Amino acid sequence: VDAILLAPVVATGWDSVLEEAKEAEIPVVLLDRQVDSSEDLYLTAVGSNLVHEGEVAGQWLAETVGDKECRIVELQGTTGSSPAIDRKTGFENAIKGHDNLEIVRSQTGDFTRAQGKEVMESFLQAENGGKDICALYAHNDDMAVGAIQAIKEAGLKPGTDILVVSIDAVPDLFQAMAAGEANATVELTPNMAGPAFDALEAYWKDGTMPEKFIQTESKLYTQSDDPQGEYDRRKDLGY
Repeated sequence: VDAILLAPVVATGWDSVLEEAKEAEIPVVLLDRQVDSSEDLYLTAVGSNLVHEGEVAGQWLAETVGDKECRIVELQGTTGSSPAIDRKTGFENAIKGHDNLEIVRSQTGDFTRAQGKEVMESFLQAENGGKDICALYAHNDDMAVGAIQAIKEAGLKPGTDILVVSIDAVPDLFQAMAAGEANATVELTPNMAGPAFDALEAYWKDGTMPEKFIQTESKLYTQSDDPQGEYDRRKDLGY
């Protein structure tokens, strides 16, 4: 074995695996997750910055709304999960100092379409049938897709009456953007192997040590970025 690319589902309890790899002098690159282990047990970690993803979403909304008063509802991910915590933190960082932007309701939708729809229905009922809501920020696209359905059923136009920004860049969200029913999504960059192999190549070539964390791009897509084409390119990728 020349190297190990490790994408742990759980970020703890990997010490024994990493220690065995170190003893065998096999470089380990972590993908998409970091682990609660000594940094000398792995070469580098490659992944997205979850706080930055939230910041990109919040910056887009702040720039789009300008000085207009905007009451925001937020669909959080699973309570206590790092994506939910970090994406909330990043978004709040981005709108801090914009006194016209206010998160008026925030509740978990558990990262699912069904819960996203159900929670959005409660938001709409509590906010004058949705007329007092300027924008929805969802921690993932699946919740946003569910919320879009709720907005339509309430007789409002998602993407127009209520701006919709979320995170993940999955095919169905691009389809919603193409229909004018969503406004923006931040991509959870799928290309982590590329930077990982670049780091390994440099290490093998002359012993160059990479940074301990290599951040992948969190790209913003809006309705001006050919959402129908993005949907067509992604629809058979299985996510």
